[in-house]
Amino acid sequence: MTQDELKQAVARAARDYVAQHLPAGGILGVGTGSTANFFIDELAGIKDRIGGAVASSEATKQRLEGHGIRVLDLNDVTAMSIYVDGADEIDAGFSMIKGGGGALTREKIVAAVAQTFVCICDASKLVDVMGKFPLPVEVIPMARAYVAREIERLGGKPKLREGFVTDNGNVILDVHGLSIADPKGLEARLNQIVGVVTNGLFAQRGADVLLLGTPDGVKTSKR
Repeated sequence: MTQDELKQAVARAARDYVAQHLPAGGILGVGTGSTANFFIDELAGIKDRIGGAVASSEATKQRLEGHGIRVLDLNDVTAMSIYVDGADEIDAGFSMIKGGGGALTREKIVAAVAQTFVCICDASKLVDVMGKFPLPVEVIPMARAYVAREIERLGGKPKLREGFVTDNGNVILDVHGLSIADPKGLEARLNQIVGVVTNGLFAQRGADVLLLGTPDGVKTSKR
């Protein structure tokens, strides 16, 4: 199976998970990225049971609305049963690196509200130790150089994502050269750097359910 075929298979599995576990008329959080896009397309078939969706990016909002799914402002939502999103890397403890698409801050906010975080990805994203995929860090523009120097003190090699601005008007430093043995600790240390909005480690709030696309079918794991 190609990578796109694996993503499509896991997107269908996520649709089925939502159909089974989302209360009728419930609120669904939806992530950003290529796998999330496949999932959004699958949601069109069950949109009548979804009371509304919270989007983690403007791109996701537009795709949801294109399928006739009502998109809500998170400030108007008091409870959310499920958040579904992909990952750039995920380890055995269900900590993740996210933010390859640049929506890490909004993704982290929506995930914090959800009762259950369902991660959908193909088997290539499951790793023993995270860090091969560069870790995104969203930064206030005026703090870019300072934050880069502080990250270098932690052993990382930050590189500005050229020509990219987040939906929040900030820049992203992609940090190379890390071997992340303590995801929760590194997440906290990076977030303590003045000028960092947040980083792409989802360890303090990791996934609860993993739907992993493999050549032998979609495998479901729970934390």
